[in-house]
Amino acid sequence: MASTSSKAEPAPLSGLAMILSGLVLAIANFLVVLDTTIANVSVSNISGALAVSPSQGTWVITSYAVAEAVVVPLTGWLSARFGTVKVFVLGMVGFGVFSFLCGLAPSLGLLVLFRILQGMCGGPLMPLSQTLMLRVFPKKYATAATGLWAMTTLIAPIAGPILGGILCDNVGWASIFWINVPIAIVCSWFAMQLLWKHESTTVKSSIDMVGLGLLIVWVGALQIMLDLGKEHDWFSSPMIVCLGLVALIGFIAFLIWELTEANPIVDLRVFRHRGFSASVLTLCVAFGAFFGINVLTPLWLQQNMGYTATWAGYLTALLGVSAVIAAPFASVLSAKVDPRRLVFLGLIWMGGMTFMRSLANSDMGFFDIGHWLLLQGFGMPLFFVPLTALALSSVSEAETASAAGLMNFSRTMAGAIATSIVNTVWADNATYQRSELVGVLNGASDMMNDLAAKGMSLEQARGTLDQLVQSQSVMLATNQVFTVIAILFVLSAFVIWLAPRPTRVADTSAVH
Repeated sequence: MASTSSKAEPAPLSGLAMILSGLVLAIANFLVVLDTTIANVSVSNISGALAVSPSQGTWVITSYAVAEAVVVPLTGWLSARFGTVKVFVLGMVGFGVFSFLCGLAPSLGLLVLFRILQGMCGGPLMPLSQTLMLRVFPKKYATAATGLWAMTTLIAPIAGPILGGILCDNVGWASIFWINVPIAIVCSWFAMQLLWKHESTTVKSSIDMVGLGLLIVWVGALQIMLDLGKEHDWFSSPMIVCLGLVALIGFIAFLIWELTEANPIVDLRVFRHRGFSASVLTLCVAFGAFFGINVLTPLWLQQNMGYTATWAGYLTALLGVSAVIAAPFASVLSAKVDPRRLVFLGLIWMGGMTFMRSLANSDMGFFDIGHWLLLQGFGMPLFFVPLTALALSSVSEAETASAAGLMNFSRTMAGAIATSIVNTVWADNATYQRSELVGVLNGASDMMNDLAAKGMSLEQARGTLDQLVQSQSVMLATNQVFTVIAILFVLSAFVIWLAPRPTRVADTSAVH
């Protein structure tokens, strides 16, 4: 039998206390979301410092995302068992501690371990920051509180690449993690002072340990398989085959258990709603494509176009700038127009802009690349905002919280998996294109002679030619990946029409 401790609900905050609490909670959410993108432009720096390949360096991104995804479904149980404020404060402290350890990591293995632990501490902070914000703000300010929380979610991914690039180029890659430490300390202290009397009622209840174990097994095996597949020649390696089987069997066992468990850790029953299923499928494909291209762009800019991490961050951030500008208009339109039309329009727009980006060449300048990124960003809120509303309006009101948590899990997993796949395909295609170019290279001897006539030695001339071939092979591989991603955006646009038109307006404040 569960035992509970109850107390009267404290009055909402007001004045300076309300403002400070709102800032603390918004900054906490900002920090956690920031760390999903701050390492994107730093992968090359981290890879060089730790003597690993860029594809291995992306583990720093995927490990954090997967850890967050696994922990998010536990947030409700943790809050009920230990208290919302206590979990928030301890999560903030843990986030700061493991951020500090990330910066000290002497090897990729330890860095990935600390990133996993950092993601596990940060995962609950996103939903809890919104929950607490709505609890401490008076009801008349609920809309403003939700807006403040949502803005940090939009601004953080934009700031991530810029801040990461500036810190990497001017201080060092470790600083992208250490910058979290003083902020985490300040947020933890203020949270204890301002929010403690708003602690929630605790309930001693059991947790679906079997479901949690199966979730960790299949997600972990899948991500390790994707991260190590390229190095071990994929399914020609017994280890990769074994990981694939563990992921498949674990996933099937997870589905069976969760669909039959009375109190599942992830409520898969919401997929019985056709609108929700179609929306989540659309979200996984579209967000995976979006996240994959966002990881690939700074790698391409730094490795092939000669950009520093700072300038790669500036260029990548243009996508987010236009997204923030378009977000208010998308919110207004979502209440007046069939959300399926907006999602379709947004994804077709992003697919079209991605296709234009697939026509890139190595002679393009900052504006040549940047204007396509800026235009592409206008489509992001057009698909994301109405898609969220459509998904949640497709389930019953009692299932809204479960549906929101499952959407967050699916979105995070889609981004992590897409990162691994995109980097593997990109590297493999670059190798293939190089061999193709070498096979059809004409006039190499004449070019070598011309370079020698200009004063280069034979080795210098050969190195220049090799660099040219490598540059063009990477450019061709990049354009091929952009083309595939453009197709995925378009395909996901048509998937949304599998969802019926919503019959009610959902409360999107439940989304974390």
